[in-house]
Amino acid sequence: MGLGNVAINIIANGLVLAALVFVYQYRLFDIPFSWWAWVLILFVEDFTYYWFHRISHENRFFWASHIIHHSSQHYNLSTALRQTWTGSFMSFIFWLWLPLLGFHPLMILAQMSISLIYQFWIHTETINKLPKWFEAVFNTPSHHRVHHATNPQYLDRNHAGIFIVWDKLFGTFEPEIEKPIYGLVKNISSFNPLYVAFHEWIALFKDVFTSKTNIFKRLLYFVKPPGWRHDGSGQLSSDLRKEWRINSKK
Repeated sequence: MGLGNVAINIIANGLVLAALVFVYQYRLFDIPFSWWAWVLILFVEDFTYYWFHRISHENRFFWASHIIHHSSQHYNLSTALRQTWTGSFMSFIFWLWLPLLGFHPLMILAQMSISLIYQFWIHTETINKLPKWFEAVFNTPSHHRVHHATNPQYLDRNHAGIFIVWDKLFGTFEPEIEKPIYGLVKNISSFNPLYVAFHEWIALFKDVFTSKTNIFKRLLYFVKPPGWRHDGSGQLSSDLRKEWRINSKK
């Protein structure tokens, strides 16, 4: 999955750079390559990543690409390399406001790369907890283990890239207490990379074109969260969390 992602990104990154350069022509401000601009983009880009990542869990269209990263039932550094083959052609739209604001495309791509490198090392069970001050501010292996877990209370939590403060600020933070169980709510049983890359896209379009309901409700499959069904029969992660919290109080 990692090798396929790298190969496809040779094409995708060219398109992303072209889009950033195009939008940069209409920038509102001229932000220089100064030290303060690098500090600013560190936070602004990470804020952007948080919302992209959160929406990738709350919107099935983007989840169809992101699900690949969560499909492993193990959690180690190789999990970080299990990457989408389709997401790069769509995810860049979340970053287009940065060149419009005035950040140079090369500065944006550099910070995106820094974020990607940072997120590699947190895919491990080897590191337990880091100092409290670090855990309070930064994304850590403990925080990210929660993100990859299928325990009901952990679903769709801890979307941070570098700074965990976004999750705490927007109400999506969950500390690691119970041992995480990794994978998907419904795990796949194939090691075929083509199936891993496209199985959710196939399932999504199957729901859109074969569901026995009106066209409006069919199109909602693109924008509703994973697990949503037009007849109300599906289980959403929010429902599973509520059920867990009710049961945990009994």
